[in-house]
Amino acid sequence: MPAGAPILRFTDLGVRFGPIETVRSVSFVLHAAETAALVGASGSGKSQAMLAAMGLLQASAQLTGSVRFGAEELIGAPRRRLDRIRGRDIAMIFQEPMSALDPLFPVGTQIAAVLRLKMGLRRRAARNRAIELIDGVGIGEAQRRARAYPHELSGGQRQRIAIAMAMACEPKVLIADEPTTALDVTVEARILDLLADLKRALGLAMIFISHDLGLVRQLADSIHVMNAGTIVESGASADVIASPQHAVTRHLLSLSPPAHKRNEAPSPVLLDAQDVKVAFDLRGGLLARRRTIHAVDGVSLLLRKGRTIGLVGESGSGKSTLGRALLRLVPASGRISFEDRDLTTYDTRRMRPLRRSLQLVFQDPYSALSPRLRVGEIVTEGLRVHAPAMTKAERDAAAIHALEEVRLDPATRHRFPHEFSGGQRQRIAIARAMILKPRLVVLDEPTSALDRAVQTEIIALLARLQETHDLAYIFISHDLTMVQAIADEIAVMKDGRIVELGPADAILNRPREDYTRLLIEAAARKMYTPPTQGEQH
Repeated sequence: MPAGAPILRFTDLGVRFGPIETVRSVSFVLHAAETAALVGASGSGKSQAMLAAMGLLQASAQLTGSVRFGAEELIGAPRRRLDRIRGRDIAMIFQEPMSALDPLFPVGTQIAAVLRLKMGLRRRAARNRAIELIDGVGIGEAQRRARAYPHELSGGQRQRIAIAMAMACEPKVLIADEPTTALDVTVEARILDLLADLKRALGLAMIFISHDLGLVRQLADSIHVMNAGTIVESGASADVIASPQHAVTRHLLSLSPPAHKRNEAPSPVLLDAQDVKVAFDLRGGLLARRRTIHAVDGVSLLLRKGRTIGLVGESGSGKSTLGRALLRLVPASGRISFEDRDLTTYDTRRMRPLRRSLQLVFQDPYSALSPRLRVGEIVTEGLRVHAPAMTKAERDAAAIHALEEVRLDPATRHRFPHEFSGGQRQRIAIARAMILKPRLVVLDEPTSALDRAVQTEIIALLARLQETHDLAYIFISHDLTMVQAIADEIAVMKDGRIVELGPADAILNRPREDYTRLLIEAAARKMYTPPTQGEQH
């Protein structure tokens, strides 16, 4: 551990909301140039502790204990003082970039605004520096991307913009709250390398919040494992990984999705896509031409009933666009046949009855669920359209059954989405799709925003539902561990095309393409292999 006075010291930090205590007696120190990992499952109090330190919790939060930045006390500090420290001395990367970025302004403008406010740069200098930062976090065509609005970027690109914004003022302390959750494995590797380079070059101290011990082992100097609001184990990274002392730490290290039994039994073709193409015209600027982006460029694949195809690739490779094209949610050319119907000839009216059979589960369940509706209303939304003759009592009974299928208490159907954890919200989204008894479900990064324990539960749930209802899945993900656990076949996408397609085991164990090997090698960097019995002490 680095020597010298701590740059940040937590002493008996506590957070309470009325009778509910979310953080209890959290104590640890962070030194200059040190990376401390705060690790634990969802709800363990990791983010709450850091938000308390930054003064970002709602006014109803009751804080106890101390957080000192150098000689300054942050708990109870005046807002003006905190505003001066936040962003300039201590910066934070939030897990969900859409909540951290303003949808009304281009991303370059937002980064430049931080530079002008905190660093006093003039407009042109701030804009030029914003473009440098966007390029520095691995987004190509940075000058053009600086003019893009958040909704025009992929989830991974938005997260990289959030990282660029946090690093804009070269802070002394960076708090990174699950900063790579939404990123594919190769971009995740680049971001981790970038953070490591910044740490070395700037003497940056960092608190890295994660649920993934396999990920933090390559970045952290020290690890603090949290459970139920308190730190249950602390130590040097290598010691905690090699010889975990607490049951919670051992559980986090042991987590892996259930082994998937490949489905090789003959089954009829459900979906046949041939030469599918999707192109978008991008507006030009004052002096720029309009451009055509070929998001999907001549993709062909075959999906059989009861099978799963895993779509993998980097952000911007066209995975999500292809998934939406196969469901006829974006205009596409080529031939898309579902149960021998050529969907490319169907207009909106003819597609409507088929929507019941073709469902989509989104990456971010919080954005996909209306905050104004109760869970029972959300789950039965589709029934109002596709089964209008059902009575209210029949819809309620169907909601109860759907929630039971996804292992949620039906009594919770009277609650609102914000009252649930991320994993529970994803189960609600799955229940909303399953209540219509679909035959094909496109799962667009359904586990990427969840911790490893919840990911494992969701994969097991999807496998059980597939077996029960003979469902076909298109599983879109950047996480090869999750894909391996559920897919029968894997299609690797790059620049809008499928560069490799085949049985999952063959793709993962005997890849033909260099690009596929790159994805597998990047994923392997964060994989944890437990020591053998002879290696344990």
